[in-house]
Amino acid sequence: MEEIKSEPLTLVIGASPDPSRYAYLACNMLENNEKSWQPIGIKKGEVLGKKILDMRSKPDPGAVDTLTLYIGTRNQAEWEDYWLSLKPRRIIFNPGTENPSFASKAKEQGIEVVQACTLVMISTGQY
Repeated sequence: MEEIKSEPLTLVIGASPDPSRYAYLACNMLENNEKSWQPIGIKKGEVLGKKILDMRSKPDPGAVDTLTLYIGTRNQAEWEDYWLSLKPRRIIFNPGTENPSFASKAKEQGIEVVQACTLVMISTGQY
């Protein structure tokens, strides 16, 4: 695994270079609120000048504070072990990404599980 950063950050899982996508909007809000973030997914491109890390190569981004999910439940299973290996402090399951099985695995490892919208959390100061 290639190391990318060492400061705790938010990984935006399922990032897209398409500005109409919620994952892109989350990156924009994180940036505007001076949060450390990195886009990661299977789509190629950039978000606000940051290259989308290819999740298929399972990169090591360094210290991860939060995973915010923008990948539907049915597409999560193959990535769960990788995501847990990153040892995030919390995982945010945005609307449409709810996954009780994965949430349970995360909780068993002491990871905080939040069923919420990252955009709402940031805009209301709950992030």
